[in-house]
Amino acid sequence: MAYAISLWTPPALSIAGSHDAFPVRRIFCVGRNYVEHQKEMGGDGREQPFFFLKSEFSLVPAPGPGAVEVHYPAKTSNFHYETEMVVALGKGGRRIDAKKANDHVFGYAVGLDMTRRDLQQVGKDHGRPWDFGKNFDEAAPCSALVPAAKAGHPARGAIWLNVNGKQRQRADLSEMIWSVPEQIAYLSEYYTLEPGDVIYSGTPAGVGPVKPGDEMNAGIDGVGELKVRIVAAL
Repeated sequence: MAYAISLWTPPALSIAGSHDAFPVRRIFCVGRNYVEHQKEMGGDGREQPFFFLKSEFSLVPAPGPGAVEVHYPAKTSNFHYETEMVVALGKGGRRIDAKKANDHVFGYAVGLDMTRRDLQQVGKDHGRPWDFGKNFDEAAPCSALVPAAKAGHPARGAIWLNVNGKQRQRADLSEMIWSVPEQIAYLSEYYTLEPGDVIYSGTPAGVGPVKPGDEMNAGIDGVGELKVRIVAAL
């Protein structure tokens, strides 16, 4: 069977220390998963986790230590960063026990859940989906993956972001409301998870806007760093 149009290249992340690439199937993102960020967004406790999806084609994979460029997106005047640990699944399943969830993880990376905050707010105000605020071109920059065989399964350690050399976010992975194994277990009750699925596991407090010319440097202890430069809109 032939395809009517040419096939596209599957989105993929580089793997630290390897020439192989990790193909990405779906991007799940958990909302309001650090206590202080939940407060700044209007929450007040350990609420039930909720997720949204970004297209795998919104990835901006970093091939190395240099900065990747992200274009300021269309139809927004309030473009925000959210620094997150990215979890890449090497094994799928359904109804996964949280105690065994780490067995499904291939590796970890540093990611930014870029957000058109004004469009997200329009969706909230009108009871509509968040897609225009969260799922758009270049909305998911991500560093190279560090295999769990090398990094272990980080449950504590600093997560931080500097914008133009000034620190904007800093917290510890241990401050997640829902741990990575709990997130995997919860998602697997609603989806059959597959190899190649990735999870953006939530952002700390301190989210804020960026504009063309700004440079961001995000990092997680034991995982790596991600450098992003915001450039003019297409």
